[in-house]
Amino acid sequence: MESIERRVLGVLVEKAKTTPEAYPLSINALRTGCNQKNNRAPLMVLEEAQVEEACEALRKSGALAQVQGGSRVDRYRHLAYEWFGVEKVELAVMAELLLRGTQTVGELRGRAARMEPIKDLGELQPTLDSLAAKGLVLYLSPPGRGAVVTHGLYLDREMEKVRREAGLIHAEATIAERPPVAERPVTAAPVTSRPAAVAESSAEGNRASAEIAALREQLSALKQDLASVRSDFETTAAELRRDLDELNRQLGN
Repeated sequence: MESIERRVLGVLVEKAKTTPEAYPLSINALRTGCNQKNNRAPLMVLEEAQVEEACEALRKSGALAQVQGGSRVDRYRHLAYEWFGVEKVELAVMAELLLRGTQTVGELRGRAARMEPIKDLGELQPTLDSLAAKGLVLYLSPPGRGAVVTHGLYLDREMEKVRREAGLIHAEATIAERPPVAERPVTAAPVTSRPAAVAESSAEGNRASAEIAALREQLSALKQDLASVRSDFETTAAELRRDLDELNRQLGN
């Protein structure tokens, strides 16, 4: 199934569940739903002609039907329950995967729960197992917490990119779930501890000595540089004096 067809079908399922009063959808409403920025990945900017073409392809495949509304504007409704062979929660999960593509099971549960109640991951798991058995859901990382899933409607040419993105998502989820490293408590030495005080004083003295030595080296280098500059200046001045004397001699001064 092409990407625009997946987006159109996902929007029809989503709007049927979340805004049933505005369903079925006109081409213009479908286009707006396809192009909206929230809960969509990737973002799309589709024209009406592209949406119409996708609707026609889906109609021919039996995934949607064209109906006429009260205003005589053609509208579209999905036939996804029969087309996929799924029940309510399964269709909500499929809609989210069609709208957003690859994601972790945790993200999927939260997003699909806006269409059908899914209390937790334990409640989602049987739905995923059922969809996976039908070939509608693919695991792109080992099952379990942080697992990455997607739908099974991608074209073969798209799967390499999908698997690459899944690897990045799984890596990010794994890092996010790692427990924080506990910091070792630092035990301060007692103020009255003489050995510690002596050691600290010795360390401070060593640091001061090293700093003084470094400053002396810098001063010595500066002196050498200054001596070199002075020598060059004296040489240049002597040459200028000789040139001036020669010029005066030639002028008869």
